[in-house]
Amino acid sequence: MIEITGLHKSLGAHKVLNGVHLKIEKGKTCVIIGRSGCGKSVLLKHIVGILKPDKGKVLIDGQDVGVLAEKELNAVRLKIGLVFQGGALFDSMTVGENVGFGLIEHDHIPHKQLLEKIESSLSMVGLHGIGNLMPSELSGGMRKRVALARAICINPQIILYDEPTTGVDPITADSINELIKSMHDKLKITSIVVTHDMKSAYKVADKIAMLYQGKIIAEGTPDEIQRTKNPVVHQFINGLAFGPITETLDHSR
Repeated sequence: MIEITGLHKSLGAHKVLNGVHLKIEKGKTCVIIGRSGCGKSVLLKHIVGILKPDKGKVLIDGQDVGVLAEKELNAVRLKIGLVFQGGALFDSMTVGENVGFGLIEHDHIPHKQLLEKIESSLSMVGLHGIGNLMPSELSGGMRKRVALARAICINPQIILYDEPTTGVDPITADSINELIKSMHDKLKITSIVVTHDMKSAYKVADKIAMLYQGKIIAEGTPDEIQRTKNPVVHQFINGLAFGPITETLDHSR
């Protein structure tokens, strides 16, 4: 479904991606882990074509996203639902208008059908009947659920989640993890989850890949990652203060 080969990207003088190779199979959930600022979100932006690679390719269904004309790129983007960190809802729109935004912008469907699709999407994330509320009336967890409803409303083949459990309490975080698993099981959607929340990663992933110093340094099932012999991965997944990651940072100062 998605194949990333030799992806390089610099932002100014900073080398963010330094030869990323990664394959995500259709219908699977791949979790990308790594420290804050390591390039996880930059990688997502390449998948949707917001950023263009300095070198390398991102293929979706065999199409090289980085070289597509705007019209072709928009057609690819209609296959992709995005769940941004914090939800990224439009505060001036109702919940229903937020959820239906993608369809309103790109698909001229009858109003009644649009309302049915919005309500169906909200019901799927456990928020039946709140379409007339404003985002300011929602809790943090509800905002994230609305963001997921917006993502699935366009019937995507792929969903990208950027730090879906950041900023919520552990119970809400677990309910979001359950939603991600439910969307995967019900809709057979290919998913990429960017996170540094290892509890979430273990729960939702078919495969975990770790991004470090601009490259994927390890990938495997949750069980394989937990049993890793790689000292960098071991330090990160166990949240240890001392190890090769922090030693590298100390030497670089």
